[in-house]
Amino acid sequence: MSRTVFLNGQYLPEEDAKISIFDRGFLMADGVYEVVSVLDGKLLEFDGHLARLERSLNELEMGKPKDYDDLLEINRELVRLNNIESGRVYWQITRGAADRDFVYPKDAEPTLVLFTQEAGLIDTPASKTGIKVIFADDLRWHRRDIKTVQLLYPSMCKMMAKAAGKHDAWLVEDGKITEGSSNNAYIVKDGQIITRELSNDILHGITRNSVLRLAKEAQLQVVERSFTEEEARNADEAFITSATTFVQPVVEIDNAQIGDGTPGPIAKRLLEIYIEESRKTGI
Repeated sequence: MSRTVFLNGQYLPEEDAKISIFDRGFLMADGVYEVVSVLDGKLLEFDGHLARLERSLNELEMGKPKDYDDLLEINRELVRLNNIESGRVYWQITRGAADRDFVYPKDAEPTLVLFTQEAGLIDTPASKTGIKVIFADDLRWHRRDIKTVQLLYPSMCKMMAKAAGKHDAWLVEDGKITEGSSNNAYIVKDGQIITRELSNDILHGITRNSVLRLAKEAQLQVVERSFTEEEARNADEAFITSATTFVQPVVEIDNAQIGDGTPGPIAKRLLEIYIEESRKTGI
């Protein structure tokens, strides 16, 4: 049985959902997206993702689709129709369909697509064993704070990691870690949680924001600054955060074992309190 998706005002079987070949998301990667996790049938951090979506739209001077104000109800209906207890809802907005031109069209109607994926979010194998990462040069454009659908280079980095027998890549620019291929990156040294400060160089993670707030509330020390490849290799522990992985331990970086090669206590504690908080605040 196929999923039900949402496309421009209609709930449709996925095989019946069609967009124009002239949609600028297809022609130019002229679109933005968000992903909201679903736990116990409830949406997590909806308001944060909506605020970031609106910021991305504004940064790209992109109009809002007709159903923008109904996004919460659309999400809830897709979760209901697809019986999602644990998984994700993806939102994608493009500038719409227009004849191919580098100049933004003036009157194109934005395209709105939402779809769900079932996925386990807690007690995953990776959360229990941790993941291994490689380093890769950060060759992306310099507006990484805008969550666009331009995901080819992150896909290439994940394939590099897979070819090396690892799970993911941490991106490096000028000798400093920016972030993971699809997540924010952290190390722990002498009890300090260290992660790169916010700027145009990294995505302003919604999960990042919540995890750092929860860490401070738990009286853990947080330092927002750049860190080097060598610091990463010599960390006491490391982890990543994202909406789809929550807090995921990293046990190897660039072939260097981190700590004793198992998930560290701070990452495990942050995952516990993040899940606890999410279950209280999901909508």
